[in-house]
Amino acid sequence: MSDTRKVVKVALAGNPNAGKTSLFNALTGAHHKVGNYPGVTVEKREGLRIRNGIEYRFTDLPGIYSLTAYSIDEVVARDFLIDEAPDVIVDVLDSTNLERNLYLCLQFQELGIPIAGALNMSDEAAAKGIDIDAGILGRVLGIPMAKTVGTRGEGIDELLDMIDATLAGSLVSKERRSVLYGGEIEDLLMPLEKAISADGSFSKLYSPRWLAVKLLEKDAHAQELLAGRSDAAAILALARGAVAWLEKHYGREAEIVVSEQRYGYIRGAAKESVRIVKKHDFSLTEAIDKVVMNQFLALPIFVAVLWSVFKITFTLGAFPMAWLETAFGWLSSLATALIPAGFARSLVVDAILGGVGGVFSFIPLIVILFFLLAILEDIGYMSRAAFATDKILHAFGLHGQSVFPMMLGFGCSVPAIMAARTLKSRRDRIVTILIIPFMSCGAKLPVHVLLAAAFFPKKAAEMVMLIYGIGVALSLVSAWVLKKTVLRGDATPFVMELPPFRAPTLRGIIWHVWEKTWFYLKRAGTTILTATMLIWAITTFPVYDAQGLDSASAAEAKLEHSLAGRLGKFIEPVFKPLGFDWKIAVASVTGFAAKEIVVSTLGVLYRVGADETDEAKGSESLRIALRNDPNFNPLVAFALMLFTLVIPPCFAALATIKAEIGWKWMGFAVGFMLSLGWGLGAIVYQVGSLL
Repeated sequence: MSDTRKVVKVALAGNPNAGKTSLFNALTGAHHKVGNYPGVTVEKREGLRIRNGIEYRFTDLPGIYSLTAYSIDEVVARDFLIDEAPDVIVDVLDSTNLERNLYLCLQFQELGIPIAGALNMSDEAAAKGIDIDAGILGRVLGIPMAKTVGTRGEGIDELLDMIDATLAGSLVSKERRSVLYGGEIEDLLMPLEKAISADGSFSKLYSPRWLAVKLLEKDAHAQELLAGRSDAAAILALARGAVAWLEKHYGREAEIVVSEQRYGYIRGAAKESVRIVKKHDFSLTEAIDKVVMNQFLALPIFVAVLWSVFKITFTLGAFPMAWLETAFGWLSSLATALIPAGFARSLVVDAILGGVGGVFSFIPLIVILFFLLAILEDIGYMSRAAFATDKILHAFGLHGQSVFPMMLGFGCSVPAIMAARTLKSRRDRIVTILIIPFMSCGAKLPVHVLLAAAFFPKKAAEMVMLIYGIGVALSLVSAWVLKKTVLRGDATPFVMELPPFRAPTLRGIIWHVWEKTWFYLKRAGTTILTATMLIWAITTFPVYDAQGLDSASAAEAKLEHSLAGRLGKFIEPVFKPLGFDWKIAVASVTGFAAKEIVVSTLGVLYRVGADETDEAKGSESLRIALRNDPNFNPLVAFALMLFTLVIPPCFAALATIKAEIGWKWMGFAVGFMLSLGWGLGAIVYQVGSLL
């Protein structure tokens, strides 16, 4: 970067569902997931754009409704704006819900940071007959406004020009406008502002106007900011007096009085600048919602949608999956023919092609599943699914908003655990984080699919959906138990908005699918490859002399005398109640690092030591190999699916749990899930054996 290049720090902020992330993608060329509900962006994201010799450093902040923060994602956004003081705030406004979005905009003004407004989703507003005069609105508020469509990259150049002009001071008067709360409230704010401004160094860090208003709203964070000042007690006493007078005079809570004044100001600004050109009698969103949000149909439709997703995934994925299995079988035969007999051939054929190849064969299913889920998210159905399941979640003591991270858990536990930051109650947050690992993430899918296809070939989709359903049921029951024991407390009310149904963008879906698939491929090419080679080593060494035995017996003897065999025989008694022999026990243990490794471990264990001249054996698919093992049967397969579902998540997810709620709860999660996984697997196998 040139030393002479000007650097501008720009914060993208606004309400959830205003399209901040799509606008961020258009501004920076980044491709982050765009969700239809709060909490997808739970940390700030950064991106660059260089234009006319200026380096713009954009930060995409979590969606918030107010600078009075409760949940962790709200705290992230507020602290960034207050503590890091960007050069300019781009307030991303949903043009179809302008008045609600302007409430946050007025609070941004009080921070004393230059603001530019992006009237996003302007195409949707126009389609609804909402005509916003950006020029008049900008003049009324003292904030320049530009119309944008983030999903299509429209209005980007105008927005960048406006940022430049805002920083140059050519679009806004030197005396920035902010909401006037009326003579009586202003008379209370004036002495507070004066007292806060007495400390010049402090007032450079925090806007006296913003802090004074927050003290009137009884904001706890604003009170904490004053703690280090020598005159803190006097300022707080002045604030308490102002609040008492305000509440006595208006007969309402002070924060309600302040918010009413803001909305009054907003209504005036909207009246000046917004015109309803036409009203559509027919709304597609309302028509669809009458069906999918019907109190009797919502839940059955949700179940039907999920079943359809899995059915389509396995029906379409069966063909490319078979092609990949055949391709890896052919590669194994080729490697056997080209590489001389010995450890090198065994490493390539048994570990790399046999183990990792088994994981790679599931890529078509991963692509199709995430493609379908991306469509459901982009069109806006996931928020409806949250409402469909809200009553059920409340019955088990969960907050309705817990459904968002739970749904994300079907993709990956790590972002799902982080998404629990949207919950305002720490108790609700802990419970939600503890039950997220019961969701069948993308890493568990290959295990479920392998075993379902091997032992329930005619009902593979139904079996996988059953496992997903069991995971959801276990999460709900566990939440109920936790709320009745170690985390007692009532669920807080569930309030959220339903975004309109929107046509998904092909570009957005492709990038979403690619992001998930690439993550899976990276794991298969790094973590899983390394783990598989390690497993190959412990199943190969020490070398055992099996002379005098036939090839099948020699292979089994070599395996049993290897490090893996000895470890498996040692832990076999622990897993015997679940019906697992030592091979399945070893595969189960390796799954603690990453669930996909269960598949690659089975791939290695069921190929190591095979007679390398037996090409039919070498190219045999893992599913057939498992079916041919007399110790593996449908009941054992089902117990293994349950065990894999319930045991603690991968190391990355455990590290995220520790970072979010601490060592104590991470340890509790490991103990709880291990006990439940073993107990459930043992009960299913023992009862199934009796029946």
